[in-house]
Amino acid sequence: MVVQESQDTKLTQSDSVCPSQQNRSNTSLSQFSGSSQHFTSNENIYYEPEEYTETDFLLPNQLYGRSRLTRSPQPKDANVSGAPEESICSMVVQILVPFLLAGLGTVSAGILLNIVQSWEVFQEITEILILVPAVLGMKGNLEMTLASRLSTAVNAGKMDSPRETWMLIAGNLALKQLQATVLGLLASLMASLLGWMAEGQMPFNHIMLLCSTSVSTAFVASLLQGIVMVGVIIGSKRIGINPDNVATPIAASFGDLITLALLACFSQWFYSFIELYPYVLYLVNLSFLCLIPAWVAVSSKHPASEILLHTGWEPIITAMLISSIGGVILDKTVLDPNLAGIIVYAPVINGVGGNLVSIQSSRISTHLHLKHSPGELPVGRQSCSNPWHTFFGSGANHRSAKILLLLVIPGQLIFLHAIHLIKGGHTLPSPLFTIAFLFASLIQVLILLCMADCLVHCLWRRGKDPDSYSIPYLTALGDLLGTALLSIAFLMLWCIGDSGSV
Repeated sequence: MVVQESQDTKLTQSDSVCPSQQNRSNTSLSQFSGSSQHFTSNENIYYEPEEYTETDFLLPNQLYGRSRLTRSPQPKDANVSGAPEESICSMVVQILVPFLLAGLGTVSAGILLNIVQSWEVFQEITEILILVPAVLGMKGNLEMTLASRLSTAVNAGKMDSPRETWMLIAGNLALKQLQATVLGLLASLMASLLGWMAEGQMPFNHIMLLCSTSVSTAFVASLLQGIVMVGVIIGSKRIGINPDNVATPIAASFGDLITLALLACFSQWFYSFIELYPYVLYLVNLSFLCLIPAWVAVSSKHPASEILLHTGWEPIITAMLISSIGGVILDKTVLDPNLAGIIVYAPVINGVGGNLVSIQSSRISTHLHLKHSPGELPVGRQSCSNPWHTFFGSGANHRSAKILLLLVIPGQLIFLHAIHLIKGGHTLPSPLFTIAFLFASLIQVLILLCMADCLVHCLWRRGKDPDSYSIPYLTALGDLLGTALLSIAFLMLWCIGDSGSV
């Protein structure tokens, strides 16, 4: 397919393309150009870019591909989708390694949280515990949506041109820094509000500390992990690994640990200024807010990130609010000395559930982008299917759902024993605790995978980008489900007198 540029860009489709692919391409282009397409007897398409919608986060191949920038034609027999074929063995191997790395990262985060909860700032300003799930969830949402969008772009062949690749990456990273700054501020205000509702009072200097800590943590963690994620996506593309299988779990592998460490260090550091140099907190907040216009300007340079600049706020803000509710549950549970042990395991169950459902969501989204036009669903998927169809239907995504569910029990057994080894290795988890923890995690992932199958298809039918909408909702619900189910499990074990270890 060759692209020639003139005053009105002219897109000529090769006669070797099958009619069904031509129809899909014409439908997709109509989403971008509205009434600006003109068809001739030679099936030429004249395109004048006029406006974009939120379904246009990735432009058609004709506008992104190698030929527009290098003017070199692509082979006629080139793979249209660019997605590598997968066997079950390769799928398991590609998912397993980053899944284990991500799990060990969440284990480390749980151990770290258990340590820092005794720090002076955590004892004096208990609202920081409300902030923890919101900041961790927000960081995960931004990383995973970035990973999912770039994975889809790679599989769709839209990162072949170096110039277009770096424009796409720069726009998305600038957008992510903007979102991290704004969401960090909103998360701190939400934690302050919930703390005030619970305690009846909230000193203003505590609010400023929460704001400074949240914004600083979100900004620095987002920048560091965003750069790493870009490297993972590009590296996966070059060595022939499907980035959908590895990008989202690697995004969360040690992300929770890094984010939690930054949160603890920033909070303790700002706490040392709160009495003598309170103006430092104001300067920190002001400096990050002053960077917002720069991020807006950079993210506006690329159509993909510009659209998300206007339409991508709803899911991540809603997800932050949902995660804050999970933070309240965690805060209240930890206050009970009999249930305080939950703080070690909460990041593990939430992290594992979020990682697994993010993989499935990204895979389904990529499949829809490659096979169907926005608003068009596969045959038989006009409504949410039952759980049986999610796991036992035909197709690679149904096989991946079974694989992801089967990974829960062996993975969590490894992570449980890793926790006890890190804590000293003198005890083992009790049988009742192990069963309760595994059952809670299995129920959480089962619900999330079913919800992912339904939610991604519903978003696609409504013309919304699943890469940007589904993962924030699913990971936030995973945090809420995981914290709630784990709290119930700890409460039941306490009622029957099980200490959790032998």
